[in-house]
Amino acid sequence: MTEQLRLMAVHAHPDDESSKGAATMAKYVSEGVDVLVATCTGGERGSILNPKLQGDPYIEEHIHEVRAKEMDEARQILGVKQAWLGFVDSGLPEGDPLPPLPEGCFALQDVAEAAGALVKLIREFKPHVITTYDENGGYPHPDHIMTHKISMVAFDAAGDPERYPEAGDPWQPQKIYYNQGFNKERTVALHEALISRGMESPYGEWLERWKEFNRKERTLTTYVPCADFYPVRDKALIAHATQIDPDGGWFRVPMDIQQEVWPTEEYELAKSLVETSLPEDDLFAGIREN
Repeated sequence: MTEQLRLMAVHAHPDDESSKGAATMAKYVSEGVDVLVATCTGGERGSILNPKLQGDPYIEEHIHEVRAKEMDEARQILGVKQAWLGFVDSGLPEGDPLPPLPEGCFALQDVAEAAGALVKLIREFKPHVITTYDENGGYPHPDHIMTHKISMVAFDAAGDPERYPEAGDPWQPQKIYYNQGFNKERTVALHEALISRGMESPYGEWLERWKEFNRKERTLTTYVPCADFYPVRDKALIAHATQIDPDGGWFRVPMDIQQEVWPTEEYELAKSLVETSLPEDDLFAGIREN
């Protein structure tokens, strides 16, 4: 295939692109792949998770603008393009029973209608491969689940000239993947590596909770080698200063151990219109060869 390869990563909020598949994107950018992040919402209802910035009245009042600037910085670090789909953050409801979602938010949109914005972007950018979240959203945030829903509709619709005719000329992506970077296999490997070296692991409690949740393991189909780009990933993540504490749990595993013990980011192949053999080490497997 002589055409430039194109990858679209569909995410719910600014910062999701830097915590899920960021090293993969940076690797592909280094290889000349055109990469576009589609961000569904502006993160307007996100909490300030970095304790060093909590209580800052300017940030609290201008959270939308602040998070947009953070996204732009992360985009530049990763070397990707980025587009906003323009939906409003739904927030993460808490309590028992859960309160209703805010009127007009992303998660309350009609799925078929909301997918139209993504179809338009797909037809403009023409990605060969799309990454998104599984039906559980990776974790059950309403915006992540909605991101999954519109991604699957858009993947099927983008190549059909009879669907969303106002959204431009048809383009059919060839593969769509679910991000599965937070998987038990990786967590156990890093946990055991730290313990064997006499170091404290941040994953012990997490693995105990994993047992309690009786969580079904996903099928990991694709392991993309990208350890050289973990520092780029971390730099992009730190750019989302309102969301990430650089001294927090995200960064407790030394870089050299991460790169040695677990040098890949993982995906689950959801749909493919090209032949490929599993497991894969390339999101474009079956496409490069055509």
